[in-house]
Amino acid sequence: MSTDTGSPPGSEAGPQAADKLDSGVLKIAGVVVLGAIMSILDVTVVSVALPTLMKEFDATYATVAWTMTAYTLALAAVIPITGWAADRFGTRRLYLASIVLFVGGSALCTLAWDIGPLIAFRALQGLGGGMLMPLGMTIMTRAAGPERVGRVMAVLGVPMLLGPIGGPILGGWLIEAASWQWIFLINVPIGAVALVSAWIVLPKDDPQPSASFDFVGMLLLSPGLALFLYGVSSIPEEGTVTATKVLVPGLIGLVLVVAFVAHALRKADALIDLSLFKNRNVTIAVVTMTLFSVAFMGAMLLFPSYFLQVRAEGTLKTGLLLAPQGLGAMLTMPIGGRLTDKMGPGKLVLGGIVVIGAAMAVFTQVGAETSYAVLLGSLFVMGMGMGVTMMPIMSAALSTLTDHQIARGSTMMNIVQQTAGSIGTAVMSVIFTNHVLDSQAAGAYSAVMQGKVPVDQVPPELLLQGRTDLAEAFGSTFLIALVLIAACLVPALFLPRNKPAATAGETKAAAVPMH
Repeated sequence: MSTDTGSPPGSEAGPQAADKLDSGVLKIAGVVVLGAIMSILDVTVVSVALPTLMKEFDATYATVAWTMTAYTLALAAVIPITGWAADRFGTRRLYLASIVLFVGGSALCTLAWDIGPLIAFRALQGLGGGMLMPLGMTIMTRAAGPERVGRVMAVLGVPMLLGPIGGPILGGWLIEAASWQWIFLINVPIGAVALVSAWIVLPKDDPQPSASFDFVGMLLLSPGLALFLYGVSSIPEEGTVTATKVLVPGLIGLVLVVAFVAHALRKADALIDLSLFKNRNVTIAVVTMTLFSVAFMGAMLLFPSYFLQVRAEGTLKTGLLLAPQGLGAMLTMPIGGRLTDKMGPGKLVLGGIVVIGAAMAVFTQVGAETSYAVLLGSLFVMGMGMGVTMMPIMSAALSTLTDHQIARGSTMMNIVQQTAGSIGTAVMSVIFTNHVLDSQAAGAYSAVMQGKVPVDQVPPELLLQGRTDLAEAFGSTFLIALVLIAACLVPALFLPRNKPAATAGETKAAAVPMH
């Protein structure tokens, strides 16, 4: 059994420790959240800089978009090896190395002299960033123990929800106040604090000899995921699944992933432990997370686009308009985490999905002049639903795993979330684009808003009609997201509805250092 799970300084023993997050665990949580915020913010903070980068490097949108795609693909490619590496080298050492790699990539991005080097440095960032979240989940779950995994997931859920909201706000402000380099340079001081804090706070590693590295599995799964996600991420640009740029890498990636599954089923120590699916809670949680990530992550893309395109708001104001969603989540997450530990995730997740669906229903009726009070109120309610949905699903998967399985389990859940989220983003983009193409007026208005066509070349009445049609396109796409969210209720019905069981030995293994 892996034993790099020392007790955090100041951790308490006995029933009291099982009832609350003590000071030692909270210190570890602070370190982990700091690293997670860096990684997740960087996925979205660059999105607002794309027009600036196009001008700076005299590049097309398709080329500049690779600064985001390269990061995401590197993120997905490195996640599979994280579980093995954590067992082999220890979570603390690997976490420190990940921060160094991420911060180093950030510093290099500020020195980029052309778009090509910037894309390469973003990939380097992704290699470090990809390990931070699954490692953070492993460290936190081991430190807190199975009895407190719900509250741990609530803590980790904050950066996961605030990233898509805070990224555009931070990116827009840094570009307006300073320059595009600062969206990367800001990671250097934050990373330095995270590195020193992790060195001081995280328990020392005591890794034991682990299974040999599954090189065949790595050669199948990592490039398989990267190629599949590349194909999926190309769908919005190509506008069809049958395009060569989509179909070829997508199918090759899918074949490699299927080959990995066949390989892993025959190998005792595969890169991803598929025997985890023998655990009923893990299987149900994976299915629920897949459906939920496709639906909600896809919809998350549409919220800022509506404010930017239909309401003609600036980037910074758009980010601020999305803030109620994060505030709602921050309000309910601590409550959701505590209730998950006391009563299990099943009832909470069902309630959360219903709340999210009710708020999403408002957006299916969105128009060009819908009241901001209604929209912001709906976003706040949606955030409240998120606070008792995503991380309790994670808790359902991890709460019944043994100490040795936690690293592999958290790695698998991160792969599922990353892949499903990418699919959801692509699906919603294509559905929305097709709705826009159905209306000549909406297409003309969209082209004007994106700066492709001068406003004086489009008749005013066509612009007015186009704005209305574009709002309707958003509403129709939100309807698809609502249907997918409703579908999440089916697997969620089978999530555990009682307090996670943990033996005294398991609790002790997670809370007491073993040397």
